[in-house]
Amino acid sequence: MGNIRQTYIKRVAIELIRHYPEDFNGDFANNKAKVLELTDLGGAIVDGKQQVHFKKLANRIAGYATRYVKRKRGT
Repeated sequence: MGNIRQTYIKRVAIELIRHYPEDFNGDFANNKAKVLELTDLGGAIVDGKQQVHFKKLANRIAGYATRYVKRKRGT
């Protein structure tokens, strides 16, 4: 059995991939950085680190984006 994700997580991930297809790949860490960069889920940068306000949501979107890219591109 697989994980069931909310529609808004899928919608945001798919829209980001459609608008920025070259930025996303099969690497979760890269996708997480791109999600935080391209959305307003990230917060301010304090002491050289980005303070994330919605970390769990960003992780879920990046995880779904990773699975989506791997499934579509066959990597």
